[in-house]
Amino acid sequence: MVILINSSIFVPCHITGFFQIIPDLDPLRKGSRGAGIVLDKGVITDVLIEDGEGVDVIINGQNDSKLSSITFKTIDLINERFQVDGKKITINHEFEIPIGSGFGVSAACALGTSLAIAKALKLHLTYNRAASIAHLAEIEMKSGLGDVIAEFTGGLVLRLKEGAPGYGRVDRIVPGLTTGKDDYYIISKTLGEIETSSIIEDPFWQKKINQTGKSLLSELLDKPDIQNFFKLSRRFAEETSLMGPELKEIVDILEDETLGASMAMLGNTAFALSETCDTSLDNVIVSRIDDFGCRFL
Repeated sequence: MVILINSSIFVPCHITGFFQIIPDLDPLRKGSRGAGIVLDKGVITDVLIEDGEGVDVIINGQNDSKLSSITFKTIDLINERFQVDGKKITINHEFEIPIGSGFGVSAACALGTSLAIAKALKLHLTYNRAASIAHLAEIEMKSGLGDVIAEFTGGLVLRLKEGAPGYGRVDRIVPGLTTGKDDYYIISKTLGEIETSSIIEDPFWQKKINQTGKSLLSELLDKPDIQNFFKLSRRFAEETSLMGPELKEIVDILEDETLGASMAMLGNTAFALSETCDTSLDNVIVSRIDDFGCRFL
């Protein structure tokens, strides 16, 4: 008999504005502190469970081994704990955002996979524990440090303590605080990919990032509003020298046209806060802030 079980989930993407890398021997406690913004565009993950063997991962209708590696890692971690052999698992991801460009897409894939499989197979996992598996996958693949807990939370997220959901600690900026508005647009333009591991695993960049980012979170907590977040993010991008000249030109244009702009960490992407979706740039991604975090469909 063939058993068909479906589970679908939406995980919003996340842009980090500034961060610190916090190491720990326990990968559940390893991560980053900092601040970022969750977008209403992301990854829709559908899970189909049938009798049989094997795992298929489909991304935007195609098999892509490079893009699906984080999903396979997440399933491996689930299988270590729950022995899901004897079932054919098909994962279908639909991306609304480009991967490798600072939007936390790999975290969205891992989080969607973990939560959707937990629901479909009725695994004995809480939300935090299912999400912590996604965090472990990110740490092992060296593809991110803090996106999982941010996408799990939603809004403009302050990562006060590093680690997976259930270990890390977050807060959020109240929408409209000091500005009186809560319906901003986030305009993004990407120039391509940056390999996250090439930055977060490099001692030179680790030192520069941590020296620059160590005071910014307390400055944002002293004045917790969205425009201050963008101002501090721009300072971080410039003082770390992570922002190259071509991207800086894009950020400068957006800065002139909007309420603030910076570089998405870590991607070759500019993002800006705007009261309208208008810009002189072409091929932009226009989104809004997602205050809800991941949710089943």
